Amino acid sequence: MRTLQILVKRNTKLFFRDKAMFFTSLITPVILLVLYATFLGNIYRQTFVDALPVGFSLSEKLLGGCVGGQLISSILAVSCVTVSFCSNMLMVQDKANSTATDLHMTPVKPSLFALGYYFSSLISSLIICLTAAGICLIYVGAVGWYMSAVDVCLLLLDVIILVMFGTALSSVINFFLSTQGQISAVGTIVSSGYGFICGAYMPISQFAPGLQKVLAFLPGTYGTSLVRNHAMRGVFAEMERLSLPRELIDGIRDGIDCNLYFLGKSVDVSVMFAVVLSAVAVLMAVYILLNILKTKKLK
Repeated sequence: MRTLQILVKRNTKLFFRDKAMFFTSLITPVILLVLYATFLGNIYRQTFVDALPVGFSLSEKLLGGCVGGQLISSILAVSCVTVSFCSNMLMVQDKANSTATDLHMTPVKPSLFALGYYFSSLISSLIICLTAAGICLIYVGAVGWYMSAVDVCLLLLDVIILVMFGTALSSVINFFLSTQGQISAVGTIVSSGYGFICGAYMPISQFAPGLQKVLAFLPGTYGTSLVRNHAMRGVFAEMERLSLPRELIDGIRDGIDCNLYFLGKSVDVSVMFAVVLSAVAVLMAVYILLNILKTKKLK
């Protein structure tokens, strides 16, 4: 345990000491928030307005809450995974500069090195993503706040779970990488592609039916929906208080992926939690197995 603590401390210090890596990870959620608020805010707002029946209108505060909830849920769903990949690049850098070879010359078990990278990446990513969540909550407070204390706690829980998922996923993928070129390629693919396949950039409901069925098998889809449900629960509660038609509210929830369907059946929020946590468990089991097999091969 003492050795693991030393490894985690070493990796975490190196991550925060690398200013380029740290600021890239930290600034990504902020840039996304600015870009979303600037270029997509009006589009989201108009989408909500167009969904209202003739004769119905929403206050600017409620519209701001709708837009803000959708924006921050998209940002956090993407950032929790992309930041995890950035913070976990140290594992690949150690291979690329031969530091890993020197470390494995010590009597420390390779499995401890693997766990050291995982937990240090988890800690670094949580620090950045929880900070980003705080900034996002300030933004929502400025445009339209309808979240309760329970909603905030659940949103932060979603961030923690998604960071665990992102760190486990990046650990498995980074296990096979060993050069700076591979780091850049994977980072680019994840940054540009993950937001689409998890439904953050564009709701899954707007994709073709066949693609919707495929994406329903991916845990990231449910992670995005979790964040969106908790970010917007207060908004929908306010709509119900204003006596908006249930069909309208359900239509909006379907349109922005608060309601997800698997093989035609609605997926409950508790099931979404179970899916993401199960994915974390499976990915961690694969990561541990890969390192066990690597250890046997080295022997």
